Amino acid sequence: MPMLNRAECAALRGLAIIGIFLHNYCHWLPGIVRENEYQFFQKNVDGLGRAISNPDWLLPMHIVSFFGHYGVPVFLFLSAYGLEMKYGNSDRSDGIWSFLRKHFVKLFMMMIVGFALFTMVDAITPGAHHYKLLDVVSQLLMFNNVLPHPNRIIWPGPYWFFGLMMQLYIVYRLLFYRRHWGWTVALVVVCMIVQMSCGPESEALNRWRYNCIGGMLPFGFGLLCARFPMPLDNKLYSALFTIISAIFVFNESMSYYSWFFVPVFICSLGFSLVKLLPLWLLRPLEWMGGISAALFVCHPITRKIFIPISKQGDMYTGLLLYIVASIVLAMMIETFMSMKKK
Repeated sequence: MPMLNRAECAALRGLAIIGIFLHNYCHWLPGIVRENEYQFFQKNVDGLGRAISNPDWLLPMHIVSFFGHYGVPVFLFLSAYGLEMKYGNSDRSDGIWSFLRKHFVKLFMMMIVGFALFTMVDAITPGAHHYKLLDVVSQLLMFNNVLPHPNRIIWPGPYWFFGLMMQLYIVYRLLFYRRHWGWTVALVVVCMIVQMSCGPESEALNRWRYNCIGGMLPFGFGLLCARFPMPLDNKLYSALFTIISAIFVFNESMSYYSWFFVPVFICSLGFSLVKLLPLWLLRPLEWMGGISAALFVCHPITRKIFIPISKQGDMYTGLLLYIVASIVLAMMIETFMSMKKK
């Protein structure tokens, strides 16, 4: 029996996208605590501590800015979980090139709609990005992650995820597909050692974490959960798992070496939490999960338009307009993509 059913996977995806698209707005605002996503900065941890010990009306923004990016490892967990349930536990037998081509096209069709719209909006709004030819080509072919200083050339920033996913699809098909679980554990361990050998604020760490090495832990965890499901149907067990995971997420985020393991606890917090949700909460999150891909590709567009409102002082007004516009635009894009599939 699978650990998560379709509705729970969709709800977990909904939680992840809420964290991501709120984080990607809040962390650009002046005075808001920044996250430790690709590198570890002690000043960001100290900033979170000050925000919590001296709370003000911006505390929700501080929390979302610092922790919201962890929606990405949840997506990686769900991707591996879904791949293993679809391919590893079935009689399907796609060839390597057929598998990779299909998933490249899926990612490209998702990415190109948002990228085309974003570049047009970016060009006619203040602070337009100066693209170089290689920047555009590498985004379209989804290999910009491997270039030097990826955080300076990937625009819009969240689109680094497409290159990461393509790398993980390659890793899955070549190394994990219907192989012993030891392959997964071994590669996760190697990738963790590579990262932990880098300095907390080093460019080497930054570059590793933009690529599959940085995402291997939650991806491998998702695959192992598909093969060896945890018994989470007991509500008491799920509640304890949720509480313990939440404590670990917070505590392990405070120091450098333990920070590397936070994605596992974020994922365990997510999948144990959705087991506890009543239907009146599960259904909206499931719906949000259904538009998560469209929301991911379109939220940089609405952010570029509405973030000046927050930067000028109307913090929550800009955020609310951004939320409403992002969801409506995502619904329109999802409708368009559904029509194309038919």
